[in-house]
Amino acid sequence: MTKPVLLCLHGWGGSKESFTELRTALAGSDVEILTPDLPGFGAEPEPPKPWTTDDYADWVTQWLKRELHSIPSSLHLLGHSHGGRIAIKLASRQPTLGSSITHLYLCAAAGVKHRKGAREVLGLWAAKAGGVLLSLPGLRSLASPARKVLYKLLGSHDYERASPLMRETLKQVTEEDVRPLLHLITTPTDIFWGTLDRMTPVKDAYILCNAIRGSRLHLFPGSRHRIHRDHAREIATVIRKHLTVSPMS
Repeated sequence: MTKPVLLCLHGWGGSKESFTELRTALAGSDVEILTPDLPGFGAEPEPPKPWTTDDYADWVTQWLKRELHSIPSSLHLLGHSHGGRIAIKLASRQPTLGSSITHLYLCAAAGVKHRKGAREVLGLWAAKAGGVLLSLPGLRSLASPARKVLYKLLGSHDYERASPLMRETLKQVTEEDVRPLLHLITTPTDIFWGTLDRMTPVKDAYILCNAIRGSRLHLFPGSRHRIHRDHAREIATVIRKHLTVSPMS
């Protein structure tokens, strides 16, 4: 029999190093842990063009086939933030990778799209107006500092740090709402969330839990977005309970 596989997908701006604490917490467990750098992050080059969540999901499927030469019969899938968005996409796909996932773990998963708040709408308007103003002769030198201040006010650090291609990718992946996919997920699911998460608000956790049949929600009072790192031991404890070798292996 072969070991079950735990595939971990990191968040936007992260890398395979994002799961250092989880690897340590799972040391000695009978599982093969895979933590690829997603395209555009870590050591993996940027995609050839702006990607959608579907593009990332396709890449993960092909990467897994190359790495293991086939899709394992016992696959545990964990995604944090942007990686959680991809994991939701993969788990909703039938009969491809979705039917091979033994268990799904969502850590502060992104993908629930909300209406823009007043601050964001005002910020987008200011960005457009400011872009025109700062393009005038004599003001161009102020453009870069002004953008940094605006992105900080809006909390758009990911966008600020991204290359032009990855900014377009970020726009595309955040435009999709994963909610129509949630009822398609039949995989047993555990959801982990910090109650003070400002990147993916805790109300998203309840949306996921209510829509994914049979899912279990684990809340961590006072914790923020780094739930996969700050509570790696607690997450590892839950994962160990579900690490059983598939009878088909």
